[in-house]
Amino acid sequence: MAKNYYDILGVSKGANDDEIKKAYRKMAHKHHPDKSGGDEAKFKEINEAYQVLSDKSKRQQYDQFGQTFDQSGFQGGQGFGGFSAQGGPASGWDFSNFDVGDFGFEDIFSNIFGGSRGGRRRSRKRAGRDIQVDAEISFEEMVKGARRTVNIYKNVVCGRCRGTGGEPGAGKETCPTCHGSGQIRKTMQSFLGSFSQVSTCPTCQGAGETYSEKCQKCGGNGLVKEEETIEIEIPAGIQDGQTLSMEGQGEAGEKGAPGGNLYINVHILPHPKFKREKNNIISSEHITFSQATLGDKITVETIDGQLKMKIPAGTQSGEVFKIKGEGVPFLEKRGRGDHLVKIIVKIPKHLNREQKELVERLKEVE
Repeated sequence: MAKNYYDILGVSKGANDDEIKKAYRKMAHKHHPDKSGGDEAKFKEINEAYQVLSDKSKRQQYDQFGQTFDQSGFQGGQGFGGFSAQGGPASGWDFSNFDVGDFGFEDIFSNIFGGSRGGRRRSRKRAGRDIQVDAEISFEEMVKGARRTVNIYKNVVCGRCRGTGGEPGAGKETCPTCHGSGQIRKTMQSFLGSFSQVSTCPTCQGAGETYSEKCQKCGGNGLVKEEETIEIEIPAGIQDGQTLSMEGQGEAGEKGAPGGNLYINVHILPHPKFKREKNNIISSEHITFSQATLGDKITVETIDGQLKMKIPAGTQSGEVFKIKGEGVPFLEKRGRGDHLVKIIVKIPKHLNREQKELVERLKEVE
């Protein structure tokens, strides 16, 4: 493997999703470029490792092959050597010229046994990859909504050539490799006879045209790696662990292909006093024995501040009172849940003589 993503995050190969997420958040916080002593290169490496290991399919590919693949074939255009049915080199079979990065296994075998399917081969421009990030918010922000800014190192459209791959002002010309057809054909000899391999032209990626001069910034790729700042709007009422999606905010696609999506996994920090139950907020308030017996007005802390609540005479310990409309906003409709206050009656453990006499008198009249 070129990079050991597990070592980068400091986790074992058998680490579960929670362990990987926890390690990523710790490492990203430690090496963030905005922090004193932060390391930009290390931060980018940590993000790259997390984007692979947090995605089930990418992680499976990485564990098996040491890299990930996109929908079009192998990442990096890995080549095959010759093979036989027994697994050894096959005399006469030369697969060294197959560009697996341009097409998948279906294309390989259709070209070997069925030839081209006819017509000009269309260029397969790769869509941008999805990116996942984590965002922590407080309990108060969960109720009222929040904004977060994330810096993501990713493929973006080249600003110099605007994604075309050509140097500004350069003219277009017929591709010298495929002569404008957008594909190349190679004839190979085997013990079964000759067959043709048709693949997308690697020079023009199937366009049939090239620029007279490649972009000096991206080298003709149309994409460059840059850090981009993205503003995230987190809606009020979001659930802990819920994932937001920002379409097209992932990595840019290849030469006009759709960009990937940005997925934000939201984590809500616990509150020392409040808990959430669906769209209701739960809290407890302690009152004295006399307040419970005679009734009183108490000050209750809510997410929006303090308010007065009436305690009726004879209130029992564990009784719950509702403050309507002071809970968590609904995501899909207007309005909010309620604030539920559980009353805990404090029973004194140690009484002085006067208190004991009062309780004895109360006992006599019960």
